[in-house]
Amino acid sequence: MARYTGPVRRKSRRLGFSILETGTELARRPYAPGQHGQKKASKLSNYGVQLQEKQKVRLMYGVNEKQFRITFEDAGKMKGVHGENFLKLLESRLDNLVYRIGFATTRRGARQLVNHGHVTVNGKKVDIPSYRCKAGDVISIKESDRDLAIVKSSLEALKNRVDFVSFDEKKMAGTFVRYPERSELNNEINESLIVEFYNR
Repeated sequence: MARYTGPVRRKSRRLGFSILETGTELARRPYAPGQHGQKKASKLSNYGVQLQEKQKVRLMYGVNEKQFRITFEDAGKMKGVHGENFLKLLESRLDNLVYRIGFATTRRGARQLVNHGHVTVNGKKVDIPSYRCKAGDVISIKESDRDLAIVKSSLEALKNRVDFVSFDEKKMAGTFVRYPERSELNNEINESLIVEFYNR
């Protein structure tokens, strides 16, 4: 299945979960889309609950099914809790870190910045959104693109920056300090359901 590029608000309402992590999608209409959206939803089976959890995370990070599965399998090879390692690997994606630093207001916007070659990692241009960063990597906007209005407005709009990235305003660069702790990530996600889904 290809990466979803349709309306985010519609998917958020269907899942009852803010894909953008802002809550704005559900503030006005906190029910499923469509003419039957306000009717009481039928109870999901265990499989349905697991599938829904997987879709929530996959859509949140904007990853296609194949990449999502590969990342899940890579997480299984790491020491520690499989589900937590999986979220840590998703957080270490370049497009996600561009978003976390504040160069873009959404992960989709961050993905576009990376695709268009505006981002460098340790001084070298990287245009692959799924590029997996390591702790200590320095992510910045290309020197010739630092006056981009969209980047400036995104940085100005950012209210809070997560603790596992740091930002140097003078150099217009962010550093991936460390992998995040589970407590620093979205507490509405139940990653154990995703592990159950793939291990069923």
